[in-house]
Amino acid sequence: MTGPSRRSAWPEGVTRPLVSPIQPSVVYTSDAPATLDRVYEGDATGYTYAREGHPNATVLSRRIAAMEGAGQGLVTGSGMAAVGAVLMGLLKAGDHVVGGDQLYGRSLRMMTGDLPRLGIATSLANAGDAAAVAAAMTDATRLILVETVSNPTIRIADLAGLARLARERGVLLAVDNTFTTPRAVRPFEHGADIVIHSVTKLLAGHSDATLGWVGTKDPEIMGRIEPFAVTMGLTPSPFDCWLAERGLLSFELRYDRAEENAARLARALRDTDGVARVLYPTDPGHPDAALAAPLLGNRGSHMVSFEIDGGRDAAERMVRALSDEIAFAPTLGDIGTTLSHPPSSSHRAMSEADRQAIGISQGFFRVSVGCEDFGALDAAFRRAIAGAGS
Repeated sequence: MTGPSRRSAWPEGVTRPLVSPIQPSVVYTSDAPATLDRVYEGDATGYTYAREGHPNATVLSRRIAAMEGAGQGLVTGSGMAAVGAVLMGLLKAGDHVVGGDQLYGRSLRMMTGDLPRLGIATSLANAGDAAAVAAAMTDATRLILVETVSNPTIRIADLAGLARLARERGVLLAVDNTFTTPRAVRPFEHGADIVIHSVTKLLAGHSDATLGWVGTKDPEIMGRIEPFAVTMGLTPSPFDCWLAERGLLSFELRYDRAEENAARLARALRDTDGVARVLYPTDPGHPDAALAAPLLGNRGSHMVSFEIDGGRDAAERMVRALSDEIAFAPTLGDIGTTLSHPPSSSHRAMSEADRQAIGISQGFFRVSVGCEDFGALDAAFRRAIAGAGS
Protein backbone atom coordinates (compact mmCIF):
# COMPACT_ATOMS: atom_id res chain seq x y z
CA MET A 1 0.00 0.00 0.00
CA THR A 2 1.35 3.41 -0.92
CA GLY A 3 0.63 6.79 0.65
CA PRO A 4 0.35 7.79 4.28
CA SER A 5 -0.64 5.17 6.84
CA ARG A 6 -4.03 5.45 8.53
CA ARG A 7 -2.60 3.93 11.70
CA SER A 8 -2.61 6.43 14.55
CA ALA A 9 0.69 8.16 15.16
CA TRP A 10 -0.43 9.86 18.39
CA PRO A 11 2.78 10.48 20.40
CA GLU A 12 3.15 8.60 23.67
CA GLY A 13 4.78 10.12 26.74
CA VAL A 14 5.03 10.16 30.52
CA THR A 15 2.82 13.27 30.79
CA ARG A 16 -0.81 13.80 29.91
CA PRO A 17 -2.91 16.84 28.91
CA LEU A 18 -4.62 18.85 31.60
CA VAL A 19 -7.57 19.55 29.28
CA SER A 20 -9.43 16.63 27.73
CA PRO A 21 -8.40 16.20 24.07
CA ILE A 22 -11.11 16.49 21.42
CA GLN A 23 -11.54 13.18 19.62
CA PRO A 24 -13.41 13.89 16.37
CA SER A 25 -12.83 10.47 14.81
CA VAL A 26 -16.04 8.89 13.54
CA VAL A 27 -14.56 5.40 13.23
CA TYR A 28 -12.38 3.34 15.60
CA THR A 29 -10.20 0.48 14.43
CA SER A 30 -9.51 -2.84 16.12
CA ASP A 31 -7.03 -5.63 15.50
CA ALA A 32 -9.45 -8.50 14.88
CA PRO A 33 -13.14 -9.48 14.78
CA ALA A 34 -12.74 -11.12 18.19
CA THR A 35 -11.67 -7.78 19.68
CA LEU A 36 -14.71 -6.10 18.14
CA ASP A 37 -16.88 -8.82 19.69
CA ARG A 38 -15.39 -8.08 23.11
CA VAL A 39 -16.13 -4.35 22.76
CA TYR A 40 -19.74 -4.90 21.69
CA GLU A 41 -20.34 -7.49 24.40
CA GLY A 42 -18.90 -5.26 27.12
CA ASP A 43 -15.89 -7.43 27.90
CA ALA A 44 -13.43 -4.76 26.74
CA THR A 45 -13.39 -0.97 26.80
CA GLY A 46 -13.35 0.70 23.42
CA TYR A 47 -15.31 2.45 20.70
CA THR A 48 -16.51 1.38 17.28
CA TYR A 49 -18.50 4.09 15.52
CA ALA A 50 -19.14 7.57 16.93
CA ARG A 51 -22.91 7.23 16.61
CA GLU A 52 -22.57 4.50 19.26
CA GLY A 53 -20.37 6.57 21.55
CA HIS A 54 -17.09 8.44 21.66
CA PRO A 55 -14.60 9.50 24.36
CA ASN A 56 -15.77 13.10 24.74
CA ALA A 57 -19.37 11.99 25.31
CA THR A 58 -18.21 9.42 27.87
CA VAL A 59 -16.21 11.97 29.84
CA LEU A 60 -19.09 14.48 29.88
CA SER A 61 -21.72 11.88 30.74
CA ARG A 62 -19.70 10.57 33.67
CA ARG A 63 -19.27 14.08 35.07
CA ILE A 64 -23.01 14.82 34.92
CA ALA A 65 -23.87 11.37 36.30
CA ALA A 66 -21.63 12.06 39.28
CA MET A 67 -23.36 15.40 39.87
CA GLU A 68 -26.83 13.81 39.73
CA GLY A 69 -25.94 10.60 41.55
CA ALA A 70 -26.87 8.42 38.57
CA GLY A 71 -25.54 4.98 37.89
CA GLN A 72 -25.16 5.62 34.19
CA GLY A 73 -26.00 8.28 31.66
CA LEU A 74 -26.15 9.05 27.97
CA VAL A 75 -25.32 12.31 26.19
CA THR A 76 -27.56 13.17 23.24
CA GLY A 77 -27.46 15.80 20.51
CA SER A 78 -29.94 18.10 22.29
CA GLY A 79 -32.22 18.32 25.29
CA MET A 80 -35.22 17.35 23.17
CA ALA A 81 -33.26 14.37 21.85
CA ALA A 82 -32.95 13.24 25.48
CA VAL A 83 -36.70 13.69 26.04
CA GLY A 84 -37.43 11.81 22.82
CA ALA A 85 -35.04 8.99 23.71
CA VAL A 86 -36.86 8.48 27.01
CA LEU A 87 -40.39 8.62 25.64
CA MET A 88 -39.85 6.60 22.47
CA GLY A 89 -37.19 4.31 23.86
CA LEU A 90 -39.43 3.19 26.73
CA LEU A 91 -42.94 3.39 25.27
CA LYS A 92 -44.71 1.49 22.51
CA ALA A 93 -48.02 1.72 20.67
CA GLY A 94 -50.84 1.11 23.13
CA ASP A 95 -48.98 2.58 26.10
CA HIS A 96 -50.03 5.75 27.89
CA VAL A 97 -47.93 8.54 29.43
CA VAL A 98 -48.94 11.39 31.74
CA GLY A 99 -47.03 14.65 31.38
CA GLY A 100 -47.02 17.83 33.39
CA ASP A 101 -49.44 20.30 31.84
CA GLN A 102 -46.87 23.10 31.94
CA LEU A 103 -43.94 21.38 30.27
CA TYR A 104 -41.57 23.17 27.90
CA GLY A 105 -43.33 23.95 24.61
CA ARG A 106 -41.53 21.36 22.47
CA SER A 107 -42.07 18.67 25.11
CA LEU A 108 -45.78 19.52 25.06
CA ARG A 109 -45.75 19.34 21.28
CA MET A 110 -44.15 15.88 21.38
CA MET A 111 -46.72 14.77 23.95
CA THR A 112 -49.77 16.11 22.14
CA GLY A 113 -48.71 15.69 18.51
CA ASP A 114 -45.98 13.15 17.88
CA LEU A 115 -46.67 10.43 20.43
CA PRO A 116 -50.39 10.04 19.57
CA ARG A 117 -49.44 9.78 15.91
CA LEU A 118 -47.28 6.78 16.86
CA GLY A 119 -50.07 5.13 18.83
CA ILE A 120 -48.91 6.25 22.30
CA ALA A 121 -51.74 7.84 24.28
CA THR A 122 -51.03 10.92 26.39
CA SER A 123 -52.66 12.99 29.10
CA LEU A 124 -51.60 16.21 30.80
CA ALA A 125 -52.07 17.07 34.47
CA ASN A 126 -50.82 19.49 37.11
CA ALA A 127 -47.41 18.15 38.20
CA GLY A 128 -47.80 19.88 41.54
CA ASP A 129 -50.87 17.80 42.36
CA ALA A 130 -50.22 14.06 42.65
CA ALA A 131 -53.95 13.41 42.92
CA ALA A 132 -54.55 15.14 39.57
CA VAL A 133 -51.81 13.03 37.97
CA ALA A 134 -53.34 9.89 39.49
CA ALA A 135 -56.72 10.82 38.03
CA ALA A 136 -55.15 11.17 34.58
CA MET A 137 -53.59 7.70 34.68
CA THR A 138 -55.05 4.60 33.03
CA ASP A 139 -54.30 0.90 33.13
CA ALA A 140 -51.99 1.50 30.17
CA THR A 141 -49.92 4.23 31.87
CA ARG A 142 -46.24 3.36 31.86
CA LEU A 143 -44.49 6.66 32.57
CA ILE A 144 -44.92 10.09 34.18
CA LEU A 145 -42.88 13.01 32.77
CA VAL A 146 -42.53 16.27 34.70
CA GLU A 147 -40.13 19.17 35.14
CA THR A 148 -38.80 19.93 38.63
CA VAL A 149 -39.64 23.57 37.92
CA SER A 150 -41.77 24.13 34.84
CA ASN A 151 -40.55 26.06 31.82
CA PRO A 152 -41.52 28.91 31.65
CA THR A 153 -44.26 29.17 34.29
CA ILE A 154 -42.01 28.37 37.30
CA ARG A 155 -44.48 25.92 38.85
CA ILE A 156 -43.09 23.28 41.24
CA ALA A 157 -43.60 19.53 40.85
CA ASP A 158 -44.61 17.40 43.82
CA LEU A 159 -41.72 15.00 43.35
CA ALA A 160 -42.29 13.18 46.63
CA GLY A 161 -45.99 12.64 45.90
CA LEU A 162 -45.34 11.64 42.30
CA ALA A 163 -42.62 9.19 43.34
CA ARG A 164 -45.02 7.51 45.78
CA LEU A 165 -47.69 7.37 43.09
CA ALA A 166 -45.27 5.89 40.55
CA ARG A 167 -44.20 3.17 42.98
CA GLU A 168 -47.80 2.34 43.88
CA ARG A 169 -48.84 2.05 40.23
CA GLY A 170 -45.66 0.39 39.01
CA VAL A 171 -44.77 3.11 36.51
CA LEU A 172 -41.60 5.10 35.86
CA LEU A 173 -41.06 8.71 36.93
CA ALA A 174 -38.93 10.83 34.57
CA VAL A 175 -37.89 14.31 35.74
CA ASP A 176 -36.48 17.08 33.56
CA ASN A 177 -34.10 18.89 35.92
CA THR A 178 -32.84 21.52 33.46
CA PHE A 179 -34.03 24.62 35.33
CA THR A 180 -32.87 23.59 38.77
CA THR A 181 -29.81 21.42 38.02
CA PRO A 182 -28.25 19.15 40.67
CA ARG A 183 -26.98 22.27 42.42
CA ALA A 184 -30.54 22.89 43.65
CA VAL A 185 -32.11 19.42 43.71
CA ARG A 186 -31.16 15.87 42.78
CA PRO A 187 -34.37 14.12 41.67
CA PHE A 188 -33.02 10.60 42.29
CA GLU A 189 -32.96 11.47 45.98
CA HIS A 190 -36.69 12.20 45.75
CA GLY A 191 -37.64 8.96 44.02
CA ALA A 192 -37.14 9.68 40.30
CA ASP A 193 -36.28 6.76 38.02
CA ILE A 194 -34.92 8.89 35.18
CA VAL A 195 -33.38 12.39 35.09
CA ILE A 196 -33.16 14.50 31.94
CA HIS A 197 -31.14 17.64 31.16
CA SER A 198 -30.81 20.09 28.35
CA VAL A 199 -27.04 20.42 28.80
CA THR A 200 -27.23 23.29 26.32
CA LYS A 201 -28.48 25.46 29.15
CA LEU A 202 -26.89 26.15 32.55
CA LEU A 203 -24.62 23.10 32.69
CA ALA A 204 -22.68 24.12 29.56
CA GLY A 205 -23.54 27.75 30.18
CA HIS A 206 -22.19 29.69 27.21
CA SER A 207 -24.76 29.25 24.39
CA ASP A 208 -22.21 27.49 22.20
CA ALA A 209 -23.02 23.78 22.66
CA THR A 210 -26.27 21.95 21.88
CA LEU A 211 -26.56 18.77 23.98
CA GLY A 212 -28.86 16.72 26.19
CA TRP A 213 -28.35 14.06 28.85
CA VAL A 214 -30.45 11.30 30.33
CA GLY A 215 -29.44 9.24 33.36
CA THR A 216 -30.81 6.44 35.49
CA LYS A 217 -29.73 4.16 38.31
CA ASP A 218 -31.25 1.12 36.60
CA PRO A 219 -29.17 -0.57 33.86
CA GLU A 220 -32.30 -2.20 32.44
CA ILE A 221 -33.89 1.20 31.80
CA MET A 222 -30.74 2.52 30.13
CA GLY A 223 -30.60 -0.70 28.13
CA ARG A 224 -33.88 0.32 26.51
CA ILE A 225 -33.15 4.04 26.05
CA GLU A 226 -29.63 3.83 24.61
CA PRO A 227 -30.33 1.47 21.67
CA PHE A 228 -33.13 3.76 20.49
CA ALA A 229 -30.86 6.82 20.72
CA VAL A 230 -28.13 5.03 18.77
CA THR A 231 -30.51 3.73 16.11
CA MET A 232 -32.12 7.13 15.60
CA GLY A 233 -28.75 8.87 15.48
CA LEU A 234 -29.33 11.20 18.44
CA THR A 235 -25.57 11.60 18.49
CA PRO A 236 -23.71 14.42 20.29
CA SER A 237 -20.86 16.29 18.67
CA PRO A 238 -17.43 15.61 20.23
CA PHE A 239 -16.65 19.32 20.04
CA ASP A 240 -19.90 20.27 21.80
CA CYS A 241 -19.17 17.66 24.49
CA TRP A 242 -15.72 19.19 24.95
CA LEU A 243 -17.22 22.69 25.23
CA ALA A 244 -19.77 21.50 27.79
CA GLU A 245 -17.10 19.76 29.86
CA ARG A 246 -15.21 23.05 29.95
CA GLY A 247 -18.43 24.81 31.01
CA LEU A 248 -18.89 22.43 33.94
CA LEU A 249 -15.63 23.66 35.46
CA SER A 250 -17.27 27.01 36.28
CA PHE A 251 -20.81 25.68 36.75
CA GLU A 252 -21.15 26.14 40.52
CA LEU A 253 -19.68 29.65 40.44
CA ARG A 254 -22.01 30.66 37.60
CA TYR A 255 -25.03 29.04 39.20
CA ASP A 256 -24.58 30.69 42.58
CA ARG A 257 -24.01 34.16 41.11
CA ALA A 258 -26.95 33.87 38.69
CA GLU A 259 -29.22 32.58 41.47
CA GLU A 260 -28.29 35.50 43.71
CA ASN A 261 -29.05 37.94 40.90
CA ALA A 262 -32.34 36.19 40.10
CA ALA A 263 -33.60 36.40 43.68
CA ARG A 264 -32.77 40.11 43.77
CA LEU A 265 -34.39 40.73 40.39
CA ALA A 266 -37.58 38.95 41.47
CA ARG A 267 -37.80 41.20 44.54
CA ALA A 268 -37.14 44.31 42.45
CA LEU A 269 -39.75 43.39 39.83
CA ARG A 270 -42.41 42.89 42.49
CA ASP A 271 -41.91 46.54 43.49
CA THR A 272 -41.96 47.87 39.93
CA ASP A 273 -45.00 49.71 38.58
CA GLY A 274 -46.39 48.04 35.47
CA VAL A 275 -45.54 44.50 36.57
CA ALA A 276 -48.70 42.46 37.15
CA ARG A 277 -47.07 39.41 38.75
CA VAL A 278 -43.70 37.76 39.36
CA LEU A 279 -42.91 34.05 39.62
CA TYR A 280 -39.82 32.90 41.52
CA PRO A 281 -39.61 29.62 43.49
CA THR A 282 -38.51 30.98 46.88
CA ASP A 283 -41.06 33.82 47.03
CA PRO A 284 -43.42 33.28 50.00
CA GLY A 285 -46.32 34.22 47.74
CA HIS A 286 -45.48 31.67 45.04
CA PRO A 287 -48.53 29.49 44.29
CA ASP A 288 -46.47 26.35 45.04
CA ALA A 289 -44.59 27.69 48.05
CA ALA A 290 -45.62 24.66 50.12
CA LEU A 291 -43.88 22.38 47.59
CA ALA A 292 -40.89 24.63 46.92
CA ALA A 293 -39.69 24.93 50.52
CA PRO A 294 -39.13 21.20 51.23
CA LEU A 295 -37.88 20.46 47.72
CA LEU A 296 -35.61 23.44 46.99
CA GLY A 297 -34.95 25.02 50.38
CA ASN A 298 -33.46 28.42 49.62
CA ARG A 299 -32.27 27.45 46.14
CA GLY A 300 -34.46 29.41 43.79
CA SER A 301 -32.25 28.92 40.72
CA HIS A 302 -31.65 31.50 38.01
CA MET A 303 -35.05 31.72 36.28
CA VAL A 304 -37.61 34.47 36.85
CA SER A 305 -40.88 34.88 34.98
CA PHE A 306 -43.09 37.94 35.10
CA GLU A 307 -46.06 39.53 33.41
CA ILE A 308 -46.42 43.18 32.50
CA ASP A 309 -49.58 45.21 32.05
CA GLY A 310 -50.62 46.27 28.57
CA GLY A 311 -50.51 43.00 26.63
CA ARG A 312 -48.63 42.47 23.36
CA ASP A 313 -48.15 46.15 22.52
CA ALA A 314 -46.47 46.80 25.86
CA ALA A 315 -44.39 43.65 25.43
CA GLU A 316 -43.10 44.88 22.06
CA ARG A 317 -42.15 48.25 23.55
CA MET A 318 -40.36 46.66 26.49
CA VAL A 319 -38.25 44.34 24.36
CA ARG A 320 -37.23 47.17 22.04
CA ALA A 321 -36.29 49.31 25.02
CA LEU A 322 -34.09 46.50 26.37
CA SER A 323 -32.49 45.52 23.07
CA ASP A 324 -29.21 47.35 23.64
CA GLU A 325 -28.72 45.91 27.14
CA ILE A 326 -30.41 42.50 27.48
CA ALA A 327 -30.37 39.86 24.75
CA PHE A 328 -33.83 38.92 23.51
CA ALA A 329 -33.33 35.26 22.68
CA PRO A 330 -35.25 31.97 23.14
CA THR A 331 -32.61 30.36 25.32
CA LEU A 332 -31.62 30.09 28.95
CA GLY A 333 -28.60 29.30 31.08
CA ASP A 334 -26.15 31.62 29.34
CA ILE A 335 -23.56 33.43 31.45
CA GLY A 336 -25.32 36.64 30.44
CA THR A 337 -28.98 37.47 31.04
CA THR A 338 -31.41 36.61 28.26
CA LEU A 339 -35.08 37.47 27.89
CA SER A 340 -37.66 35.35 26.08
CA HIS A 341 -41.32 35.84 25.20
CA PRO A 342 -42.98 32.38 25.29
CA PRO A 343 -46.08 33.39 23.28
CA SER A 344 -43.84 34.18 20.29
CA SER A 345 -41.26 31.41 20.80
CA SER A 346 -41.46 28.24 22.91
CA HIS A 347 -45.26 28.19 23.22
CA ARG A 348 -46.25 29.81 19.93
CA ALA A 349 -47.76 26.54 18.64
CA MET A 350 -50.36 26.58 21.41
CA SER A 351 -53.67 28.35 20.96
CA GLU A 352 -54.20 31.62 22.81
CA ALA A 353 -56.82 29.93 25.00
CA ASP A 354 -54.46 27.07 25.92
CA ARG A 355 -51.68 29.53 26.77
CA GLN A 356 -54.02 31.58 28.92
CA ALA A 357 -55.10 28.41 30.73
CA ILE A 358 -51.55 27.87 32.02
CA GLY A 359 -50.92 31.55 32.74
CA ILE A 360 -49.01 32.65 29.64
CA SER A 361 -50.43 35.95 28.40
CA GLN A 362 -49.05 38.19 25.65
CA GLY A 363 -47.38 40.22 28.41
CA PHE A 364 -45.60 37.17 29.88
CA PHE A 365 -41.78 37.00 29.90
CA ARG A 366 -39.16 34.53 31.07
CA VAL A 367 -35.78 35.81 32.22
CA SER A 368 -32.70 33.63 32.40
CA VAL A 369 -30.65 35.70 34.80
CA GLY A 370 -26.91 35.81 34.27
CA CYS A 371 -23.82 36.87 36.15
CA GLU A 372 -23.74 40.60 35.37
CA ASP A 373 -23.53 43.43 37.85
CA PHE A 374 -26.97 43.48 39.46
CA GLY A 375 -27.24 47.25 39.59
CA ALA A 376 -27.00 47.51 35.80
CA LEU A 377 -29.44 44.64 35.36
CA ASP A 378 -32.01 46.18 37.70
CA ALA A 379 -31.74 49.59 36.09
CA ALA A 380 -32.20 48.17 32.58
CA PHE A 381 -35.42 46.37 33.48
CA ARG A 382 -36.84 49.36 35.37
CA ARG A 383 -36.23 51.65 32.40
CA ALA A 384 -37.69 49.20 29.90
CA ILE A 385 -40.82 48.45 31.93
CA ALA A 386 -41.41 52.15 32.46
CA GLY A 387 -41.05 52.66 28.70
CA ALA A 388 -43.47 49.83 27.98
CA GLY A 389 -46.18 51.68 29.83
CA SER A 390 -45.66 54.93 27.95
